Amino acid sequence: MKLNDLRDNEGARKNRMRVGRGIGSGKGKTAGRGQKGQKAREGVAIKGFEGGQMPLHMRLPKRGFNNPFAKDYAEVNLGQVQKLIEAGKLDAAGVIDHAALKAAGVARGGKDGVRLLGKGELSSKAQFQVAGASKGALEAVEKAGGSIELVAARRKAAETAEAE
Repeated sequence: MKLNDLRDNEGARKNRMRVGRGIGSGKGKTAGRGQKGQKAREGVAIKGFEGGQMPLHMRLPKRGFNNPFAKDYAEVNLGQVQKLIEAGKLDAAGVIDHAALKAAGVARGGKDGVRLLGKGELSSKAQFQVAGASKGALEAVEKAGGSIELVAARRKAAETAEAE
């Protein structure tokens, strides 16, 4: 195969039809738009219109609610943290915070910080600095000899720094 042999597949490109250019073209007079009326004219947009009947998209029930004030936490389970400590991706001797968990690849997203959840076992003594923790996670970390320090979300800290 050579570069000068490259061609589109047969029928891949189609020439445009010139409409309204005489009866011999097959698309003369009304140009394929049928007879008179709204749809024969220019600028018609009546996609959801059902002749005055309530359109389907308005008849269907509306559900759900998107809370603009909801907090966005990256949720991390204690079992995941223990696996990362055993794999050497997290240092149990240091403080485990949002940056450390993000670097380890376990805290995705979380504009308002990290929330620690109690699923799984934690056997290592570790210090956590997180935005939130469940009751089970608090108990499990303290049972293992560690501690959890709850810190305010970074976004709020940045806003208060700008206000001062």
